[in-house]
Amino acid sequence: MLLLSLLLTCVLYALSCSARALLVGSRDAVYPRAGSLQQVTNFGSNPTNVGMYIYVPTNLASKPGIIVAIHYCTGTASAYYSDSPYATLAEQYGFIVIYPQSPYSGTCWDVSSQATLTHNGGGNSNSIANMVTWTIAQYNADTSKVFVTGSSSGAMMTNVMAATYPALFNAATVYSGVPAGCFYSATNTPDAWNSTCAQGQSITTPAHWAAIAEAMDPGYRGARPRMQIYHGSVDTTLYPQNYYETVKQWAGVWGYDYDAPQKTEASTPEANYVTTIWGKGLQGIYATGVGHTVPIHGEGDMEWFGFA
Repeated sequence: MLLLSLLLTCVLYALSCSARALLVGSRDAVYPRAGSLQQVTNFGSNPTNVGMYIYVPTNLASKPGIIVAIHYCTGTASAYYSDSPYATLAEQYGFIVIYPQSPYSGTCWDVSSQATLTHNGGGNSNSIANMVTWTIAQYNADTSKVFVTGSSSGAMMTNVMAATYPALFNAATVYSGVPAGCFYSATNTPDAWNSTCAQGQSITTPAHWAAIAEAMDPGYRGARPRMQIYHGSVDTTLYPQNYYETVKQWAGVWGYDYDAPQKTEASTPEANYVTTIWGKGLQGIYATGVGHTVPIHGEGDMEWFGFA
C-alpha cells in the first residue's frame, strides 16, 4: 500500500512538471522574450506577408503603450531597431515597439495599391493594423497610447496608417514622407514608385487632400490621430513641396485653416528648424538645410506621444 502511494505521488508530480513545462513553453511561444528584438509569426491575418518584429522592454508598464516604427526603403525591422532610439526609450517609458518589415525587394512599402489605401483592404496597412490589435490583446495595452512613426517610405506608410486606421492611433510622427494617397498607382500596382508625387508635383487643396485621406476609411466619423510632420528643405528624394502638401492634408482633415496657423516658432526644436502649429492636432516642422531624411527626434516624439 505504501509502495502504491509512493508510485501515485511520483506519477502526479511528473504530470504536474509536464503541465508546467507546457505552460511555460506556450507562454514563451505567445509572449516574445523581453529586452531583445523578436519575430512574431502568429499575429493573425497577414495578407501581404509583412514581417512582424517586436521589442518588449524589461521595464514593461502594467498597461503599456505601443509605438509602431516603420523603416525606410532598403531598411529592415532590425536596421530600424538599431538606427532609431525607440527601443532605448521603451526601457525608460515602458511601452512596446512594433517594427514591421516590408516583404518587397528593395523593402519600400506599398503605399500605392488600392488594397493598402483601403481600411481592411488586404494590403500592407491591413497587416500592420493586425500586428497592433494582436499586441493590444496579448499585453493588455492602453488603446489610448498607440502611436505610429516612420522615416521616408516608412513616413509615407505612417500617413497611410493614420488615414486607413484612424481609430487605432492616437498620434503620429512623420519623418520626410508624402501625403496619404499621393503615391497612388493608376495601374493598382503594389509598391509602385510615383515620380510626380516624389518630385513635389502633386499639388492640390487642403479639402481635396483631406477627401483622399477620409475616403480610405469612409465610414469613420470619430477622432483623428494628432499629426506631427517633419521635412527637410533640401530633400532631393521626396521634394520639399511634399511637406506643404502633407500639412495641407491633415489641416483639411482636422478642419484647420491651412493659411492661418495658430503660431510659428523659430529655432524649434533646434536651430534652423521652424515649427508651425495649426492646433492640438497638427504641427509641421521644417528643417532648413536638411536633406533626406530628417533625423529622428526621439525625446520630441515622447513629448508628442505623451510619454514625457
